[in-house]
Parts: sequence; C-alpha cells; structure tokens
Amino acid sequence: MTAHKSGDPTTLNRLYGRSKGKTLRAGQQDLVDTLLPQIAVPAEGPVTAERLFGEDCPLHFEIGFGGGEHMAARADLLPSHGFIGCEPFVNGVAQALVHVSGDHGSHPPIANIRLHHGDALEVLSRVPDGALSFIYLLHPDPWPKARHAKRRMMNDGPVDMFAAKLKPGGEFRFGTDHPVYLRHALMIMRRHTLQFEWLVDGPESWQNRPGGWSETRYEAKARRDGHEVWYFRFRRS
Repeated sequence: MTAHKSGDPTTLNRLYGRSKGKTLRAGQQDLVDTLLPQIAVPAEGPVTAERLFGEDCPLHFEIGFGGGEHMAARADLLPSHGFIGCEPFVNGVAQALVHVSGDHGSHPPIANIRLHHGDALEVLSRVPDGALSFIYLLHPDPWPKARHAKRRMMNDGPVDMFAAKLKPGGEFRFGTDHPVYLRHALMIMRRHTLQFEWLVDGPESWQNRPGGWSETRYEAKARRDGHEVWYFRFRRS
C-alpha cells in the first residue's frame, strides 16, 4: 500500500509507490472493466452510507486493502454493514473484485462492498465527520528509512482525519510486522491520546490477532518469513 505525506489531510498529496505489477489475467481485467464501475465510490460528492448502499448502516473503511481478503471476510461476517475499500495498486483491486464477485461462483457475491482504485485520504475527506464505525490500516508500506518517514500513512495529519471521521466509540485497527513502523506508529499514537484510547490488556493484546480480525496475505507472508506480527486497537474517545 502506498502512503501519504503528513500535514493537512484534506489536501491531495502525492502518493508514493507502485500502482501496477504483473499484467492482469483476462478474467481480472474483465472485472476491472465491468464490475468495478458498478461498485466504485463516486468520484465526487459526499461518501455516505445512504449514497453507497441505499440505507443508513454502520460504515467500515479500509485503507490499502491489498488483495481484499480481510475486507471480504469482514463484509461476509457483517452483511448489514457497509464496507469501503481504497487501494492504489490495480492488481490488488482486481483480486478484491474476484472476492466481491463470488470467487468465480465458489461463493455468493458480496453486496456490501464499495471500492476505490486510488487515494484513500481523498475519499476519506469526503466522508462526513463521525460517520465511520471502523477504520483499518493493516500492514501498510513501512518506508523504513528515516528520510521517508513522511511517506508513512501513520502520521499526524492522517490520524487527525481518522479521529474526525470515526464516531465516538468507533475503532481504528492497525497491524504491522515491521519493527521500524511499529515504533513510529506508537510514537504517533502517543501524541493522540486525547482522541484515541488504546484497547490493551497486557502483551497478549498486541501479540495475538483479535477475534473478527481476518488474516491478510501480507500477514501470512510475514509469518512464513518468520516475522512477528503486532495488532493494535484504538477506540475513538
């Protein structure tokens, strides 16, 4: 997942990182051409549950959903909730569309997901304040070099926006397997203790994946590579 500069989160900032990898297979390209326009977040105007799903419902927002595994699992688990996913990497969008379409008939299609291929903060800026029940930032690009710290999604500007868009009692979930990003993220969140309460009860709180938190492909790869994975839950004060 690409990242944003820190600073004013309501302005469009430069996105960093790649947006395309391997050439899409014919079936994936067909989904991008036909299904994505049907479930895409509108390019302009407010991003509300009523506009996207036709009714008022709890809203979830995932930043950089990778291949969409976590988002699809959560949406399937909570069919009465609406899910908004943003991802600049077209290959990830294509894989998420496979999940949404029903994995080529192996599962029922998922109706409560809307996708945006591009900048998450631009879409998030159009969500009304206090409208979201959950925000997810799972295994973002670590940008481990100090000079690239401003490129990380976990920075003061975006975190201020997360706080504004979450309803009181809403939850921000963050996961990483990168120790540099871990230290940076905790430093940032310590500056936002008036906005967020860390839901923690000993080391097991961040060492074990909480219930209802599905594994992503990046988490699975991290474990295969022998990396430790950390999980964090923050409640909007």
